[in-house]
Amino acid sequence: MKALVFAAGLGTRLRPLTDTMPKALVPVAGVPMLARVLCKLRDAGLDSFVVNVHHFAGQIENYLADNDFGVPIAISHEEKEPLETGGGIKHAAPLLASPEGRFLVHNVDILSDLDVRWFLAQDNPESLATLLLIDAPADRYLLFDDDMRLVGWTNVRTGEVKSPFLPEFNPAKYRRYSFCGIHVVSDAVFEKMAAWPEKFSIIDFYLQQAAENKIRGVLAQDLHLIDIGSPEKLAQAQDAPFL
Repeated sequence: MKALVFAAGLGTRLRPLTDTMPKALVPVAGVPMLARVLCKLRDAGLDSFVVNVHHFAGQIENYLADNDFGVPIAISHEEKEPLETGGGIKHAAPLLASPEGRFLVHNVDILSDLDVRWFLAQDNPESLATLLLIDAPADRYLLFDDDMRLVGWTNVRTGEVKSPFLPEFNPAKYRRYSFCGIHVVSDAVFEKMAAWPEKFSIIDFYLQQAAENKIRGVLAQDLHLIDIGSPEKLAQAQDAPFL
């Protein structure tokens, strides 16, 4: 199976480090985030990669050229601006087609002790996407019914709710979980994204598609995960026991 690794972000919350390098190459315990993600996925059996790039794209390209990960790695260039998560997938479509008809997406700044093979085994090929979830405190949650089918999104701090089932939709009736930035996606999304703009959020896309397509969530129990979105999280990751 192929994997798309999101590495195009500006990494603004990690400045000043990202004033001179892409977030993907920021080292964690001496190893760039990108290398950690690529090695983890490769060791789990993923056999081909696409890495999207924008911020200091040349540094990432040079790094990949100078380091052999033992698997083919293609580059998806987002030249004018980062295209967000949905736009990044849409833009990389020509590079992601495969006989399996599905691919894994993984944020470069997510480090965890996830058993990737276990997660892939949970994927239902009849679903448009399978999302990895954790039960953790947050401001924003995805909402799922008892069959773990995506039905909505909420920001509990502001009270904002998004769902294809509004206005009757009541978020209090559903299970709420945090999305981990790791998901298995069907090639069928490409046709459905055709009318979407160049730049958009994959969560907005999933919420729109949830009315007619099954988007499943898989809850990971006892998962240790760090989203390296701040200097504090980066410092925490340096000593993470699961690295």
